[in-house]
Amino acid sequence: MAPMGTNDRTGIGEVSRASRAMADYGGGDDSAFAVVYDELAPPLFRYLLHLVRDRALAEDLLQVTFLHLHTARGRFIPGADVGPWARTIARRLVIDDVRHRRQEGLRRTREPLEELADVVPSREPSGEASAIAEELSVALRERVATLPPLQREAFRLVRDEGLRAEQAAGKLGTTTVAVKLRFQRALDSLREVARAQ
Repeated sequence: MAPMGTNDRTGIGEVSRASRAMADYGGGDDSAFAVVYDELAPPLFRYLLHLVRDRALAEDLLQVTFLHLHTARGRFIPGADVGPWARTIARRLVIDDVRHRRQEGLRRTREPLEELADVVPSREPSGEASAIAEELSVALRERVATLPPLQREAFRLVRDEGLRAEQAAGKLGTTTVAVKLRFQRALDSLREVARAQ
């Protein structure tokens, strides 16, 4: 999958070091991969660990994410933001891993929103339990999509990207207190959905 064309800006007119290095790597400069890895590996690992709650699995998925980045390097658009592209690859790998484990009857990972609903079975779920869990997952995703934009963005940055409130505030151009308040309101809204199911 090719990355989106949005720019990753660290300052006015300045493309991030990771994005510049990815453009160089895609253009044939193999030495640029070290910079891509050094810049992206720590935040990607935190993101994956947040999703799967398993350090060994997060490490494995991180390596597979970089393998995908390597394979698709020629499709990277210079000037694009490599961060969201890498997170999209990582998220899809998590989804694929969850599906694979479900097919094998293993439940070592959880969907990101599952803990909100306390849907963590101690054994392989019945067909009815799986249907209920899927229905709840859909309801939670729909509620996230209808959250007020400021709450949704705060929730996405803190919950999905694993940023601290201070970091999210910097990205959103607001205060840490405002981010915490928006995140809490989003969480309360999602808990209402979970309780109603």
